[in-house]
Amino acid sequence: MNQKDKMIRLEKFSDNDFEKLISWIANEEELIQFAGSIFNFPLTKEQLDNYINIPEVNAYKVIYENIHIGHAEINFTVNNPPKLCRILIGDKNFRGRGLCQQIVIALLYVCKEKFSSHIVELNVFDWNGGAITCYEKVGFRFNREKQKEVFVGDKKWISLNMRIEI
Repeated sequence: MNQKDKMIRLEKFSDNDFEKLISWIANEEELIQFAGSIFNFPLTKEQLDNYINIPEVNAYKVIYENIHIGHAEINFTVNNPPKLCRILIGDKNFRGRGLCQQIVIALLYVCKEKFSSHIVELNVFDWNGGAITCYEKVGFRFNREKQKEVFVGDKKWISLNMRIEI
């Protein structure tokens, strides 16, 4: 295996990838953590088909060691900074290896090259310490002016905004 095979690659997410993504989402809480409120549990092929046809959605499958291990998105609308979202290392065998940072760096590269952006944002739930640590290591900082509350069952989750200048 050469070194290139060990790097994160982003490839266009397509209908061929729907079943794998669906298999990674076991319950409603996981779906909300991954995607916010844009989908309903259980995740279906029909929902994903609608999702990939939304103009501002730039969805990718995450490839590592030639294995499809995750999903990531850049949501881009004109006059707004790109937003990284729906980042998931779905294959649990690849979690805890520092790959999140590689995924975020690859997404930032796309934001700069494809969208000519110098500011990028993302949202993360306040209890998701692993993701927050990953984003801070890459250089994201909290934007305290943007946060919102989401209710998941009887639990209140706080969604925090982070941003980076690239």
